[in-house]
Amino acid sequence: MLDPSTERQPVTNSRIAMRARPTGPLQLQHFERHDEPLRDVLPDEVLVENEMLSVAAAARASMEMDTYRPQLVVGETIPSTVIGRVLRGPEDGPAVGSLVAGFAGWERYSIMRADQLRVLETPAPIEQYLSVLGQNGLTAYFGLTTVGRVAAGETVVVSGAAGGVGHLAGQIARSLGARVVGITSSDDKNTALIGRLGFDAAVNRRSSTFLDDLTRSVPSGIDVYFDNVAGPVTAGVLPRMNRHGRIVCSGATSAYQGGARGVTGFEDLALTAITRSLRLEGFLVGDFRAEWTEATSVLSAWRRSGRITSIETITTGLDSAPAALLELLDGQNLGQFGVALRA
Repeated sequence: MLDPSTERQPVTNSRIAMRARPTGPLQLQHFERHDEPLRDVLPDEVLVENEMLSVAAAARASMEMDTYRPQLVVGETIPSTVIGRVLRGPEDGPAVGSLVAGFAGWERYSIMRADQLRVLETPAPIEQYLSVLGQNGLTAYFGLTTVGRVAAGETVVVSGAAGGVGHLAGQIARSLGARVVGITSSDDKNTALIGRLGFDAAVNRRSSTFLDDLTRSVPSGIDVYFDNVAGPVTAGVLPRMNRHGRIVCSGATSAYQGGARGVTGFEDLALTAITRSLRLEGFLVGDFRAEWTEATSVLSAWRRSGRITSIETITTGLDSAPAALLELLDGQNLGQFGVALRA
């Protein structure tokens, strides 16, 4: 790491960019590494040496469509949450040497405005700032407490339940007193959810008996559905929703690999929502920025007490990021994927 007491700026930066826009399943050929001069840091900007990068399905979505950010163009850096140390910045910005989180990309160094950064002060392993103490934990927390309004005794179903957000959402719902059922893509993941994370039940969406298994797992119906995948899974969940149920739209990973769009038609969704008096709401974690500090304190307390266990799978080196994303999209992940830039 560069000596933060000097005014020296790194000369070059390394980043992973989109080489070509995918029209089907993502492949390594859609990425390329750039080693290039690092641009000058403006007086109101902060230079961060990244130590950890997130690997999330939303990166694949941004390669094909507008999401919470405009669609990527060829040559643009793959977007990512970054965790790193401040090397330089304005006097009224984060202190040099402080650990910060921001939204930038798969790159060695990031240049961001001070108001785009969050200073990380809670003592914790750095990888947990990608998961329970980062945007994944905040997404699950606000999705269940503010959007889903989970109450004790209700039944909560989480799709993509073994993923970075899903494995936390299930535990948060359990902490709120709900009965929790996870939907994953494998029996091994189901075993982990029940045995390691305290889910009450879990079902495999790839099983030929998925719909029957889901029905048996929710004998009293579903009060809150925390949806990370959309598509056919959501089509199977809708008929099992209770009256006045809430659907929390957190992600749509079934569409991220050039796949199943329009499987759950709006007409079907609208009719089910009307006849069962359902509420469906999408959100971005940034909608609740003013409440991040308070929510992080709650999540940190739950983490320390053991009420929430976060799982992170970390690879090493910038060049490992594309392969990690392909593994995630293939359903091989359990918990949050991340990249450490130094061993």
